Amino acid sequence: MIVAHLDSATLARTRLAVSPLAEALNWLELTVLRTSHPVYGAPGTQARHALRDPDVALLAQVIGCRSHGSTPDLLTPTPPAGATSAVLAAQLDTVAATPADLAWRQLHDPQFSTAPLPAAVRDAAHAGTFAARAAAGLARFWRAAVADLWAALKPVLDADLAERSRALATDGMGRLLGSLHREITWTGTALLVDKPRQTQSSLADTELVLTPSALVWPYLSVQLADPGGAFLRFPVASLSTPARGPAHGLTRLLGGTRATLLHDLDVPRSTTELGRRHNLAPATVSYHLTVLHKSGLVLRNRDRHHVLYRRTDRADTLLADA
Repeated sequence: MIVAHLDSATLARTRLAVSPLAEALNWLELTVLRTSHPVYGAPGTQARHALRDPDVALLAQVIGCRSHGSTPDLLTPTPPAGATSAVLAAQLDTVAATPADLAWRQLHDPQFSTAPLPAAVRDAAHAGTFAARAAAGLARFWRAAVADLWAALKPVLDADLAERSRALATDGMGRLLGSLHREITWTGTALLVDKPRQTQSSLADTELVLTPSALVWPYLSVQLADPGGAFLRFPVASLSTPARGPAHGLTRLLGGTRATLLHDLDVPRSTTELGRRHNLAPATVSYHLTVLHKSGLVLRNRDRHHVLYRRTDRADTLLADA
């Protein structure tokens, strides 16, 4: 159980914010671990090709050597206050500015990993270049693999942010904190987080940032022991796993959501209809259909005021083989 005591000054400084860098790090993790997101599917070829970049590969090695599922704090800076459009650049600057000795300590912290660090990570930490290379790798991975996906993620995150803000105005901070995730309990003076590790901390006059996440969904990520970067990253409430599932082999090839949509395109359907049938945000459907269209698996035709999608003969063959 994680226990964090919050004083009144910390509650007064608690705010909501979107973290583009956190979404990028989650997408990179899915790429490295070769797994899929329950809603957004598996990262595509652009994400995998980005791993060829030396700085992105360095981050991939950090993700691959974790033994406790944690991440060095320098890679998860809290989003600063201000316009969302400027947040990513500010977060990357924060990563790059991490002192070399702090980066070294975090990478060698047993809470991060009990296994020996990969040679490339150890050498970068020893040379004092890890933070700058990590920031460069995150920026390159964003451009290669996340920038296009962001068009689908941002409306979902903004909508959740607006809903939480309304809940804060209506019910107050205590009720909001207790509603973020089933693993969180607010006692009136402390946050209790149902996690395997046992920690206790007290946040006094500390900024606590509450961050909705689409790519951490349906899990909860917390950092409550660091007064300089305390956050709760909680899953957005609007996502759900598609109800219908296609063949297992096709799911592994395309990712769950894209395979589900392709399975349902035996007749022409619009993004609105597909979103309604599978409980997905229209922006999410649009993103996956764009990927399928670029891959030659769906056709796109306009019917008066609607754009309709239908799978191609190539997709029919793929489904039959699956």
